Amino acid sequence: MTDNIELQEYLARGVEGIVAESLRAVLKDPKETAFMLKFAAASKKASKRRMELEKNGEHIPSFLIASITSSCNLHCAGCYSRCSDATVDSEPVAQLTGDEWKKIFRDASDLGISYAILAGGEPLLRRDVIEAAGGISDMIFPVFTNGTFISEKYFELFDRCRNLVPVMSIEGDREKTDSRRGAGIYDRLVANMDEFQRRHLMFGASVTVTKENIESVLSEEFIDVLSKRSCKLMIYVEYVPVSGDTEKLAPTDTEREYLRARVSELRKSYDDTMFLSFPGDEKESGGCFAAGRAFFHINSHGGAEPCPFSPYSDINVRDTSLREAINSKLFRTLRSGDLLAAEHDGGCVLYEKRAQVEAILAAN
Repeated sequence: MTDNIELQEYLARGVEGIVAESLRAVLKDPKETAFMLKFAAASKKASKRRMELEKNGEHIPSFLIASITSSCNLHCAGCYSRCSDATVDSEPVAQLTGDEWKKIFRDASDLGISYAILAGGEPLLRRDVIEAAGGISDMIFPVFTNGTFISEKYFELFDRCRNLVPVMSIEGDREKTDSRRGAGIYDRLVANMDEFQRRHLMFGASVTVTKENIESVLSEEFIDVLSKRSCKLMIYVEYVPVSGDTEKLAPTDTEREYLRARVSELRKSYDDTMFLSFPGDEKESGGCFAAGRAFFHINSHGGAEPCPFSPYSDINVRDTSLREAINSKLFRTLRSGDLLAAEHDGGCVLYEKRAQVEAILAAN
């Protein structure tokens, strides 16, 4: 219990740090500042709620990752979602409805979850879900998008609902981005950024860090391209191999240490941009944050999974409550055992130790 309370305190400080950094990043924008001040109060209330539940023996994470669709218009090289068949080209079957996602978001808010990352597939294909999220004003919803479906209607929605923060995926310069995501994608992303800047709307960028782009995406030249367009959030995600032929792309331990050190330097150099890295602080906090330690994943069909890179589930939110899903037998077994803190080579211990996760699931 003491370890869990210490973890909650650590995560609460982390969330407060994100809020503080966000406020610092948007101080020159009155509408964004007003929203962040309101959210700061809601975030403290949420942290208090999680701590109360922790003291009563119930652990609630700060973050939810919601893959709201299994559809996507792109075929990015090495996409983990396609490799695990979570994203497909055929017409999606039995996905959660907009109303079902709205209930999940409301339940998350009631439990004290402050952030829900909206992912996919391509989340902007589910406007009904995006609009439902926009109505939950005491949570922030970073929307991880490939940027190709951002339209006038979405610009208007992002302006109206400041808790929706578009985070566009980019791989570096034009050559690296188009090589992984398709011809013309880089120019489309830059055009979106220019329009977000013109409208004074907060947006972010997500970079998948591989051995091939780690130097360039951490360079001042790359950051300046985004910073001059008022990008307020940079998220670096270490590439997790999802097949044998992509393992060569995963950063080494030396490169991961460089990533952490470089992000720390960038935070000092760009005071109007927030820099986050994932998995980031896991070694310092006792292991992987998945399975509800700090976050968990709901797939497009309602299955509660430890994380998007570990697509295993023993419970579905269609059949139970979000609260019960967070405390599924699989999640509880992973949180109480040593697996999340195990030594591993890549960016995801649960992917590397997937045979052990499968054995736990089979024994349930």
